[in-house]
Amino acid sequence: MALNLNTARSICTATLLMVLAGCTTTVRTPFEVPEAEFSMAAATGGPLASLETAVHQRSGAALNAEEKIQDGGSESFEVSGFKLLNRSEDALNWRLALIDSATQSIDTQYYLYHGDSTGMLITSRLIDAADRGVKVRVIIDDMGTLATGKQQGEARDAIGTLMVGHPNITLRLFNSAENRKSLGWGLEFATHFSQLNHRMHNKSLIVDNRAVILGGRNIGDEYMGLSEALNFRDIDVLGVGVIARQTSAIFDLFWNSGWVISANKDQRLRAEKDFHSVRAEVLEELANSPQLEQFSVTPIDWRSSLEALTSSLHLGTSEVFTDRPQSDGISADLLEAVFEIVPKTQRELLITNAYFIPDEPGVAMLQQLNERGVDVKLHTNSLASQDVPAVNSHYKAWRGPMVDAGIALYEARHDAAIKLTVVDTAPMHAKVMGLHSKSMVIDRRFSIVGSANFDPRSALINSEMFAVIDSESLASALAEAIEQDISPANSWRVERDPKSRLIWRNSEETRTRQPSRSGWQRVQDWFFMLFPKSLY
Repeated sequence: MALNLNTARSICTATLLMVLAGCTTTVRTPFEVPEAEFSMAAATGGPLASLETAVHQRSGAALNAEEKIQDGGSESFEVSGFKLLNRSEDALNWRLALIDSATQSIDTQYYLYHGDSTGMLITSRLIDAADRGVKVRVIIDDMGTLATGKQQGEARDAIGTLMVGHPNITLRLFNSAENRKSLGWGLEFATHFSQLNHRMHNKSLIVDNRAVILGGRNIGDEYMGLSEALNFRDIDVLGVGVIARQTSAIFDLFWNSGWVISANKDQRLRAEKDFHSVRAEVLEELANSPQLEQFSVTPIDWRSSLEALTSSLHLGTSEVFTDRPQSDGISADLLEAVFEIVPKTQRELLITNAYFIPDEPGVAMLQQLNERGVDVKLHTNSLASQDVPAVNSHYKAWRGPMVDAGIALYEARHDAAIKLTVVDTAPMHAKVMGLHSKSMVIDRRFSIVGSANFDPRSALINSEMFAVIDSESLASALAEAIEQDISPANSWRVERDPKSRLIWRNSEETRTRQPSRSGWQRVQDWFFMLFPKSLY
């Protein structure tokens, strides 16, 4: 069974099938509706409990957050510690560190969870944690479990077998379809479009209810710098303290929603039967993976790394926002939060956002900030770096209005210098870099990091989440990362020339036509203009 895979991508099917969209439907699957269950209290011992204690000592806060709650206090103003996960290699390493350090619980929620080297490595470490008695809960959007081709189907099934077959792991799928084979799923998507179009785009890993990683990265090689074809520039934040409990509350919203399903008895029995043989194959595949030569296949002791982390964590407070799954769809809470938070900017707004279709209200909001003297810098994908050309098809109409509104507009280069130093993880060197980050810095004080794009899908269709973190030192680190991204070696600056034509400048050249990697990208860019921007 071949498990070391490159991820196949296709958005054409969903786009074309929208013309066949039907009415809403209830979930009809061979799964059982799960019973309600909630996150465990923060672990009282272990490396992550010790790390949070050290954070509290640094901040001068009470050593026991739970006592404050019992005394009628609130965690809302408690200090957490934060680390920006800027490099792809660090993003994978710190996920492994948290999982390996778990003593009690792991709750993890992802849109995409691929059956490639990264997905298998993370899954293997979750199994190791479960072997130690750690209770593991996993939510994956069912869109993220789909695979095309025999090898990808085997990889998807291997992950499902390992998660369903272990007694300490519970896997739930968000908004699952009855027919989960590729063609059958596509037809069901067409006939039950209103329901199945809603996807869970949230991304988080919560361990011992003491530490969390949240941000833009899914579980897959291209998000950790390990793909041969395309690696994403992305950003996460590791948080230690109350931010973990804030994120746990969001996890529970989805875990106990009517949108998730878990395996039935027959599926569990089959998974238990195949568990050991599949696990042996996965371990062999991991041991032979050339991509993972820098990473241990088995758990390691991270206590020295966690102790060293203590003094470098950025201290601050946080609030985690999310859209909510409801009986009639997904709430638009994050859209409302953006239009409440961003206009409060006083001096400077830095935005990096991969899939950007602002529409009139978004451009107006940014223009009003500029007119008040706020320095607004926006970083997004160029057509050349874009992995979803349909987004560029509807974004490009807003280039001129944003430039004319005084916004400093930057578009990522697919050949960015940062690819070699930040994005790629040795020994891999992808052919292309794409932007996947979703973050903002407000007035060098507030950092916003999460899963939400600025497009109609994120605003009105998908569930999304982000953390608003009040920490000047973290904001400085994030601002430095964004400023590196928009430098001429890494991005194009979009401007007007003396004849009012849009031009693209970088450290090497000026272009009068939007940069692309191929003529095929330009064909796709034209084709997807035929479909409504609300799909994207």
